[in-house]
Amino acid sequence: MAATDREIPDLLTGMATTRAIRRIAPDPIPDDDLSAIMWHATRAPSGTNRQPTRFVVLRDGPKASEAKSLLGEGFRAGWAEKSSSAGYESGSATDLSTPKGRQRAAMQHFVDHFEDVPVIVLACLMRYREANPYEGASVYPACQNLLLAARALGYGGVLTGWHGAVEGELRDLLGIPTHTAIHATIPLGRPLGNHGPVRRLPVGEVVFDDAWGESAPWVHDPEGTRHAGPPPNHKPLDER
Repeated sequence: MAATDREIPDLLTGMATTRAIRRIAPDPIPDDDLSAIMWHATRAPSGTNRQPTRFVVLRDGPKASEAKSLLGEGFRAGWAEKSSSAGYESGSATDLSTPKGRQRAAMQHFVDHFEDVPVIVLACLMRYREANPYEGASVYPACQNLLLAARALGYGGVLTGWHGAVEGELRDLLGIPTHTAIHATIPLGRPLGNHGPVRRLPVGEVVFDDAWGESAPWVHDPEGTRHAGPPPNHKPLDER
């Protein structure tokens, strides 16, 4: 279906309803749609317009299956560790009627079916200086553009980082240069579910006016906004 034949949400609606999609159908993404998604990703800004972001797209090419298998191993190891450390193996996480239970089920489906995801995008940065805490500023805007473009065309995905466990093997397989950082792995495809309004902290709790911790009386959530708090074991370093 051509982009002009489908209903595309306006920008603000897309931003407010783009969920992290982890249950993805195995159906391939048509070339025209994937091209549109990647083109919009490359419209993102970067420092001094250096445009150092590069994308390795894994579909069904000769190396894609092996790369997906490697990544699947890494993602299953990453989820096993998080599931244990973040309390996903007991309590409300075992009840599918609770938000945490549904999240656990979605994550398990995600890692169990990782190799079936039709498109995996590795978002990379060609370093032009030493690694530093700010270099992601030239990569992550492109990742968000990619996810918003996917949302607009009826697809979904999620920005992840569990490639780290197999990064060395992945680099060797795909020929990624040593000076190029892999900043994100983004699975993409047709959602087995829906996008919709996301739940976040109330905006008044995260926006300050004039100084840290000072309330901003001019900011407010639109009517009908649904809220969600941080994980129960999440505390800033200075509060631990």
